[in-house]
Amino acid sequence: MSSPFEESRLLFIRRWGEMGATWGISRTMAEIHALMFVSTESLCTDDVMERLQVSRGNASMNLRQLVNWGLIHRVHRPGDRKEYFACETDVWQMFETITRERRRREVEPIIETIERCQEMIGQDIKQLRGPQRKEVMEYNRRLSEMSEFLGVMNKLFNLVVKVGNKGIRRLTGVLAKLAK
Repeated sequence: MSSPFEESRLLFIRRWGEMGATWGISRTMAEIHALMFVSTESLCTDDVMERLQVSRGNASMNLRQLVNWGLIHRVHRPGDRKEYFACETDVWQMFETITRERRRREVEPIIETIERCQEMIGQDIKQLRGPQRKEVMEYNRRLSEMSEFLGVMNKLFNLVVKVGNKGIRRLTGVLAKLAK
């Protein structure tokens, strides 16, 4: 029977994995990230395999991805040839890293696609008449609104990063007053 502490850690790891899966990342990648986050010492691939019951290939691939995201980093232990990993534990830094990566991987490509779509219909709008023109104009309006929304969200993210933990706590207070 495991201790309440170990059960608590396993519950957190499982829930973090479930949450990660809903965000579109591998459940295993999210579970490895959670394991690394709650571990007070750096872990090697063998540790990850044993604790999460995953294959070497799965552990290696997901550890590499977490390094690429900037959420974990390699740690050298003198006299040991194994590769160890440690996790970023500053929650605000993790938020910034995850949001920056998601913006780069997801938001920036859709902004580029919206711009390309609008360029594609740019000349067409001038030549169309009647219901077809109306439909294309509505399509363009919706794309513009989406682009504006994404631009506002990018500005908000930049402000959150700029003001940091203390600033966002103050901003939350101001927004709570506005919501009343």
